[in-house]
Amino acid sequence: MTRKISIGNAPCSWGVIENVEGSRGGYAQVLDEMQETGYLGTELGDWGFMPTDPAVLAGELAARNLKLLSSWVSVKLHDADCHAASEADAVRTARQLATVGGPDCLIVLGNDPYMDPMRTFNAGRIRPDQGMSEAQWQVFAAGANRVARTVKRETGLRTVFHHHIGTWVETPAETARLLSMTDPDVLGLCFDTGHYRFGGGDPLTGLKRHADRIWHVHFKDHEPAVAARARQEGWGGVQAVGHGLFCELGKGDIDFPAILAQLRAMDYSGWIVVEQDVLPGMGSPKESARRNREYIRSIGL
Repeated sequence: MTRKISIGNAPCSWGVIENVEGSRGGYAQVLDEMQETGYLGTELGDWGFMPTDPAVLAGELAARNLKLLSSWVSVKLHDADCHAASEADAVRTARQLATVGGPDCLIVLGNDPYMDPMRTFNAGRIRPDQGMSEAQWQVFAAGANRVARTVKRETGLRTVFHHHIGTWVETPAETARLLSMTDPDVLGLCFDTGHYRFGGGDPLTGLKRHADRIWHVHFKDHEPAVAARARQEGWGGVQAVGHGLFCELGKGDIDFPAILAQLRAMDYSGWIVVEQDVLPGMGSPKESARRNREYIRSIGL
């Protein structure tokens, strides 16, 4: 029997992006449009974007028949002095998730994006010599284990790590290394097709390689012409996103039918979350969300 996969979306598809300022609609508009375009669940978005009172948030989601799935939490795992604060932020968010969404929710850890100038500027073209030192890797992995173990102990929730452009874990090699250094009982992988592709990898290969650690999946397409221009012209990560690097599903170079077939072969059950990262005010998020949902329906979900 094929296990059930459900489809959600995330506020980043409406321009709610960490460390990127700009005008954007409020949470009510985002949730309304998510529900109207056919999604069943949502991620939380930046802390404070949605109501922080659990009862209020639960009511807003129930009114739209949306389930709370997970939440990105920005952490600074490369800096040991920030581990305690990262841990506290993750636990605060996990308590909200557990109360409102229940025990299957996930914390999505991502190192604070677009905050290191060198990694942000070189997103999509990171060389091995631009990575962390051995000592930095030890600090990073210890921080990831610490946060995930504390989240599990305090709230019962599991944690996944999100490889992400413009951070210290972007490339396939960096993703694999972090997984090799962390506790598979408490830390899984949030596999993002678009970030993996722009980070230099083949998403289908990555999906197969890390099948036993993938607990959460983000569907994000990748526009190859924009990616090529980003490399040729030396765009930074935010600039590439602003030029449409992460296009609507089915309009880039990621083979989503093959991705879906592999997920089913892995007996993946859980959520696929559409994340079409756009900058605040970019594009037409509701129309894109509708087309993205129609595309996923066309490939069998």
